[in-house]
Amino acid sequence: MSALFSPYRLGDLALANRIVIAPMCQYSAEDGNATDWHRIHLGNLALSGAALLIIEATAVTPEGRISPADLGLWSDANAAALGSTLDSLRRYSSMPVAVQLAHAGRKASSHLPWEGGQLIPLDAGGWHTVAPSALPHGDGERAPLALDSAGLVRIREAFVAAARRAAGIGLDALELHAAHGYLLHQFLSPLSNIRSDAYGGSLENRLRFPLEVFDAVRAVFPAGKPVGMRISATDWVDGGWDLEQSVVFSQALKARGCDFIHVSSGGLSPRQQITLAPGYQLPFAERIRAATGLPTVAVGLITEAEQAESIVASGQADLVGIARAMLYDPRWPWHAAARLGARVHAAPQYWRCQPRGLPDLFADAKVGQR
Repeated sequence: MSALFSPYRLGDLALANRIVIAPMCQYSAEDGNATDWHRIHLGNLALSGAALLIIEATAVTPEGRISPADLGLWSDANAAALGSTLDSLRRYSSMPVAVQLAHAGRKASSHLPWEGGQLIPLDAGGWHTVAPSALPHGDGERAPLALDSAGLVRIREAFVAAARRAAGIGLDALELHAAHGYLLHQFLSPLSNIRSDAYGGSLENRLRFPLEVFDAVRAVFPAGKPVGMRISATDWVDGGWDLEQSVVFSQALKARGCDFIHVSSGGLSPRQQITLAPGYQLPFAERIRAATGLPTVAVGLITEAEQAESIVASGQADLVGIARAMLYDPRWPWHAAARLGARVHAAPQYWRCQPRGLPDLFADAKVGQR
C-alpha cells in the first residue's frame, strides 16, 4: 500500500491521503473579495484528488495585504464572496478546504508579481505598512510604522474576527501565516524585531505576539477543526531566525493545542542565501517532527510522486505540500496514484477518462451506458 495515499487525521478532520495543496497567492481579488478567477481556480484544484486544499494567504486587514489584489477576510462582504465560492466547490467536491490567514506587515503595499512586485509608492496607490520595528524590508524602501500596544491589539483582534468569519462560512481548518517574511515572522526574527518591550529581545519575547495570535484564534475557531501554523524554519541569514528557534516555537505551539506545522523557509531578508535543490527544506520538517511530534507538512521543490512517497514512508513528514507542481499539473494526485499503484477519488463526471490500463485508479468508479 502506498504511504502517500494512506488516510490521515488532523484533529477531527479526516484526510483521504497525505497530499496537501499548499496556499498560492493569485492576486486576483477585488477589494479583498473572491472573484470568478477564484471560483475557476479553486474549483479546478478541488477536483484534483488531493486530501486538503489550503486557500491562499488571506489578509485580516486591508493594510495587511501583500498587494491591492489580495484575498481578504476583514469584512462580511469578503466572507460572503468567499462563501459563495465555497458553495460552488462543495456542490461537486468533498475535499476539505482550509484558509491561510495572514498579515504582510512591512512586505505589504507591493505591486503584483507580473508588474514587478516592488513596493508601491504612496503617490501611486501604496499605503503605510506596519511591523514590529521601523526597519524596511529592502534597502531604499520607506520604513514601516512600528506597532504600538494598541496596534498589536487591533491586529490580534483582526485575526480573531477573520477566524470567526472563516468558521461562519464553514471552512474546515485554518493555517496562520508566520513564514516568508510576513508580519508574524517579522516578530520572530531578530533581523526584523529590535523592540525593547515584552515583544522583542529574547526568544521568549519574540515568540509572544505570534503565540498570542494563535491562542486567540484557537479560542474562537470550532473545537475539533484544525488550526495550524506555517513557519519559515530559517531566514538563511547569519544571526537571523533559525531551525533551533523554530523547534522551540513549534514546541510552544504544540503545548497550546496546535494541530499541525507547515515547514517552509526564507522570505524575511533580501540577504538570504538559499541553495535550491529538490526537497531542500525536508531536513527542517524532519527535525521539527522528531522534536515535537506535531503533524508536519513538508513543502518545497517536491515534484515527483516517488519523492513524495519516500517522504511519508520514511517518516520525514506526515503530509506533503504541493504548490507550483499542482498549478503546472492540476491532476498531480491522479498521476501520482497511477505511478504508485494506488487509488484516488475522482468526480464521476471524469470516471470515463480512467486509462484502459489502470481500471482501478479511480475509487468507486463505475460507468454504464446503452
